[in-house]
Amino acid sequence: MSRLLAISSRIPYLALISLLVVFGGFPIYWMATTALSLNSELYNTGQVPWPQLSNLSNILGELQQLPLFRWLLNTSFIAVGTTLLSLILGSLAGYALSRFRFYGKGILGFFMFMTQVVPEALILVPLYAMFITLGLLDSLTGLVLANVGFSLPVAAFIIKGAIDSVPYEIEEAAAVDNCPRISVLTMIILPVIAPSLAAAAVISFFAGWNEYLFAATFLMDNTLWPASVGLASFIGQYETPMSAVMGSALIFSIPAVVFFLLIQRKIVAGITAGAVKG
Repeated sequence: MSRLLAISSRIPYLALISLLVVFGGFPIYWMATTALSLNSELYNTGQVPWPQLSNLSNILGELQQLPLFRWLLNTSFIAVGTTLLSLILGSLAGYALSRFRFYGKGILGFFMFMTQVVPEALILVPLYAMFITLGLLDSLTGLVLANVGFSLPVAAFIIKGAIDSVPYEIEEAAAVDNCPRISVLTMIILPVIAPSLAAAAVISFFAGWNEYLFAATFLMDNTLWPASVGLASFIGQYETPMSAVMGSALIFSIPAVVFFLLIQRKIVAGITAGAVKG
């Protein structure tokens, strides 16, 4: 009887979770349904509310004619490069802002924060002139640097806030053992603030993965396009192949979802493992 009461008390929570799963998964389901529909069906008879697996071979044939794999590689290079560079520089900047005292520290933090207020489109023209001067047009490395300029301040502030909560006595004990500062940061501080590093990694990764504005402006060679620009190129003046767009968008979203799920597990592991004994 007690077991039935316990189950019945959890029914509202289970119903709420099921409702959230339906609302969260419906866009993906509709994307898959659209991807498995032919363009003639979408524009003539209308879309059916269930995936048509009989059209799978035709859709795969259309996708094979597109440089989708190349676009995904370009997107991965931008996202991974932005994440790694933002975490490395953000860790150094966050540690400096947290532990060091120097002249102009407040002004530096203010200007780093102001980078999030300025829209990307506002600096597009001067950044384009700078890229011409430095020879970074048609370069994925240039896109990584441009994205790091926006994601680095966020990563630095997240890491700084996490380092502020780490007791300074740990570093003093390491200094007694002649441990260099860089080793204190990499071997002691960073493992403790692993959840914050994961949060900064998520923000930096998706900033690079969703890159569109800079790529559409600075890349003239379509073989260097990321997937976001490649998908936008499907839009035509008279017709848009919706099945190919949705199929490519579904493939484009899978790596990002997998990355988030992996990082989510790291966040939980970092919370449980990052304890400090007094």
